Amino acid sequence: MLFSIGDKAVYPAQGVGVVEAIETKEFSGEKHDFYVLRICDSDMTIMVPTANVQQVGMRCLVKKEQINEVYDVLQDTDAPIGNISSWSRRQRDYTEKIRSGDLLSVAAVLRELNMISVGKELSYGEKKVLDLARRLVVKEMAFAEDVDEDQICQKVDKVFHH
Repeated sequence: MLFSIGDKAVYPAQGVGVVEAIETKEFSGEKHDFYVLRICDSDMTIMVPTANVQQVGMRCLVKKEQINEVYDVLQDTDAPIGNISSWSRRQRDYTEKIRSGDLLSVAAVLRELNMISVGKELSYGEKKVLDLARRLVVKEMAFAEDVDEDQICQKVDKVFHH
């Protein structure tokens, strides 16, 4: 098994959770093991079949050593802003990146929407995606660095307002 009770894990588009239990359930006469993951932000509980962890994108927290990569992505103002002009296409692209559960992809969404917001006011939908990406990035980095979320928020703000 990949995770133990008490481990922190990341579930795509939901954020950091704690494995509260590992349960066996029976369906159609077959037994299956599940991680019971409580999402820290919402107290939502998700049951993830242990056999499907990779397919659903559940993963370990980013390692402390990888945090600088996240800041590199956030600071990369030379990265092209998605040249997809229609918001619905861009939203689909952003949603796909967020659902991937990959922290660097989520950070790229955060950076891109921040860059767009400098030139124009974001739409309601864009603001919602920006808030979600920011929450996911900040929460995971705070857990990974074992610091208060406010500290990470300040660092992220400093990156965007240097």
